[in-house]
Amino acid sequence: MTDSSGSPRLQVMRAVEDGWNAFTKSPWPFVLFVLLFWVLSAIFQAIANVVVVFAGNTSTTVQIIGLVVSWLGSTIISLWGVTGLIRGAWKALDGEKPNFSELIRLDGGAAGRLFINQLVLALILGIIVSLSLVISGQVAQLNEALVFIPAITAAVVFIYLAVNQKFLPWIALIQDGNPFDTIQSGRSGVDPSWWSVVLLLIIEALILLVGLLLCCVGLLAAFPVVICISTAAYRQIFGSEDSTGFLS
Repeated sequence: MTDSSGSPRLQVMRAVEDGWNAFTKSPWPFVLFVLLFWVLSAIFQAIANVVVVFAGNTSTTVQIIGLVVSWLGSTIISLWGVTGLIRGAWKALDGEKPNFSELIRLDGGAAGRLFINQLVLALILGIIVSLSLVISGQVAQLNEALVFIPAITAAVVFIYLAVNQKFLPWIALIQDGNPFDTIQSGRSGVDPSWWSVVLLLIIEALILLVGLLLCCVGLLAAFPVVICISTAAYRQIFGSEDSTGFLS
């Protein structure tokens, strides 16, 4: 298993092996939890679909309420699913066998931290995109041949941030600090292993693709496997100290 000291460099294949071993310790709670997550997510998505289909036959107030309920429910379910899977993966990496009750436990404080950190990151990415569009518009007025330069620059920055914020959910749940501390911690931790994290993302994408090709049923296992692998990778880079009490 990964040690608790942390490492400045990511060993990708070690993370894959540790993550797989963690999943196989107790696969059925993970699979059942993902299935429950899918069902609940589908219910709230169905609410939004119903609102759209019957938009012409319902009042604006009803439509707004339906869409708000759908968005709020989907957001809560997403936060609950991520926190549950990370908690289960962490315990499995510690040599325990996480049970279903541990996975489904809702931690409001942890979910709130995760939501705020994801919101701040989304706002930063949104600002980058907006600035790119504004600069592109200004450049286009000067020389249309240069219009793509700001967009390409923004894309490079976007990709860079997407990679070095790979572990933002783990940092938000397990480390103390405000959202900007979280983003800075992700950058400083991942930068020395940036290309290794890219390789990790590719491997995880391939695992999810295999699960998708297995009539989507394989995703029930592929998704928690990827979470376990990412958790093992996080522990290599950042260590296994729980400074927020998330695992207590």
